[in-house]
Amino acid sequence: MAGTIDYVFNGCKRESMTEAADKEKVGILGGTFNPVHIGHLILARDAMEAHALARVVFIPCARPAHKPAGRLAPADRRLAMLKCATVGEPAFEVSRIELDRDGISYAMDTVAALRKQEPGVEWHFIIGADTLPELHTWRHIDDLLNMCRFITMRRPGMPDRETLAQRLRLPEPWPERLMRDVFDGHLIDISSSEIRKRVAEKRSIRYLVPRDVETYIAEHELYVTEENL
Repeated sequence: MAGTIDYVFNGCKRESMTEAADKEKVGILGGTFNPVHIGHLILARDAMEAHALARVVFIPCARPAHKPAGRLAPADRRLAMLKCATVGEPAFEVSRIELDRDGISYAMDTVAALRKQEPGVEWHFIIGADTLPELHTWRHIDDLLNMCRFITMRRPGMPDRETLAQRLRLPEPWPERLMRDVFDGHLIDISSSEIRKRVAEKRSIRYLVPRDVETYIAEHELYVTEENL
């Protein structure tokens, strides 16, 4: 039997290579999802294929930690839209862990809770390449990097890997490790703010969101006024 190798980063022992290999690989995709759209689903699927994830857990935040919250749709509405978007996809799950905790939704608290709930999982935090240079501003980022892997999607037209690596403001060994987990995904130029704006202007959002999400937004009259943008 092959031996195991233990890693220690910042005084924190990581599990051995053998232990990590035995664990189920699961992705975490967080955000306001205000509303969820096709781009979110494609990002999750791209991450699954690039990193052989067994499933992806979508986690709507109560209050975002890294950007202004603006006027969020009620938490139960955002959660319901996520459930509409992922129905029929067995590899996609929706968690209300941050909504139940309320307050500012820090990734560190969420990953710690998930590790306690499912200790047999190797957690992979999914982000976009635009977020990668901001990781040094995240709460307790050193501890968080020890607790999960960050996998980063680079879209066509974004900076190359060398440029991304130069923008990281984290000590070794993190830049090299983070860059190993960058993968190329689809170019999907859709944003939740655009969808909210189109709804307020009474324009179609067909094909930008799943059909059930489009129906839910209409039935519950979400984003119908510009004050919700």
